[in-house]
Amino acid sequence: MSDTLLAQLSERKAAVRDYAIVTAAYWGFTLTDGALRMMVLLHFYRLGYSSFSLALLFLLYEAAGILANLIGGWLATRYGIARMLAVGMSLQIIGFLLLSLLDPGWTAALSVTWVVIAQGICGVAKDLTKTASKSAIKITADRAQNQGSGQLFKWVAWFTGSKNAMKGVGFFLGGLLLDQLGFGPALWVMAALLGVVLAGVLMFVPRLMGKRDASKTAKEFLAKNRGINLLALARVVLFGARDVWFVVGVPVFLYASGWTFTMVGGFLALWTIGYGLVQALAPQIVRRSDDGLSREVPAARWWSAILAAITAALAVAVGMHAPQLQWVVVFGLVLFGIAFAVNSSVHSYLVLAYAGSEKAAEDVGFYYAANALGRFGGTLLSGLLYQWGGLLWALIASAMMLTACWLVTLALPVVRPKA
Repeated sequence: MSDTLLAQLSERKAAVRDYAIVTAAYWGFTLTDGALRMMVLLHFYRLGYSSFSLALLFLLYEAAGILANLIGGWLATRYGIARMLAVGMSLQIIGFLLLSLLDPGWTAALSVTWVVIAQGICGVAKDLTKTASKSAIKITADRAQNQGSGQLFKWVAWFTGSKNAMKGVGFFLGGLLLDQLGFGPALWVMAALLGVVLAGVLMFVPRLMGKRDASKTAKEFLAKNRGINLLALARVVLFGARDVWFVVGVPVFLYASGWTFTMVGGFLALWTIGYGLVQALAPQIVRRSDDGLSREVPAARWWSAILAAITAALAVAVGMHAPQLQWVVVFGLVLFGIAFAVNSSVHSYLVLAYAGSEKAAEDVGFYYAANALGRFGGTLLSGLLYQWGGLLWALIASAMMLTACWLVTLALPVVRPKA
């Protein structure tokens, strides 16, 4: 066996190892992040907070992600992925500890302010960690490119799908810990778990992974190619459409229909796990092309149209007060989850297909800043619309956003940008 072939095999093995390490680290982070969301939502709903007040608790969490993604992509390029993973996880632990200090004797205004600030820190943590992790996929897939042209799509799909499955487990864990331990002690347990993951990152992730010459001016940083710009716009409305009825509307609707905290957390856990599994299977659902775009871009358009149709049909069912409405909503959520999972997985692949290798972290950060902007808008509207018009208004807004997403994908380029 030649020295060149041995070197290629060694590089491929190292790339697979680094991909596995980063994926496992993000699993640990996502487990605690999903648990946190469910705990905060259910704990404060039990205390009597309105749907709009619940949405406010998550607003800074989502808003912080916009800036965190933009800056995080630049920082990951400048200082390396390992350092940004460590910073993100450390901030998450700080956020958990701050939330655990919440005193039941505080006034409602002080409690909300404290939670919003702590959630803001967790929002920064989440998006720094996510940007660094997804940038690592582009880098490791490029190093292992001799495994086949579909390697990037496979790794993106598996990473995204398994991450969301782990978030689903986190939803269940959050409901379970809240029932069994209470709010404060559960947060201490999660901080300890994440501390173990942080130690693993410091020990095993290569220190210089992803380190490149970062953009030196704002103009250079923001000058993304047309494909990434359009995908960013599509991502704003796609995730706004999900969160406008998913963040507050779905769990509150199910709880108001007589479900317990554990039932709500368990269902959302199963939904998210299933959603993640479908994402991981996206490369088997969407036919791959040799050029990486000619089949994948039409797939993004097709699945956006399906998603809009499902949501519009569900809005009609809710508006007509269909019999056994809670089960109609549950069935609609299953269909929505399947279409959304494939759509999101294709988008996550396309942004890396359009991105350049040298500053992939910056491109990914820009794209996920749009993702965070969509979540922010969806979260705000989720509380407002549910309070004003219930689940129906939230679903109508979701269907309108998804129609806009489909229209944007019609303009996506099917030719890879020149390096």
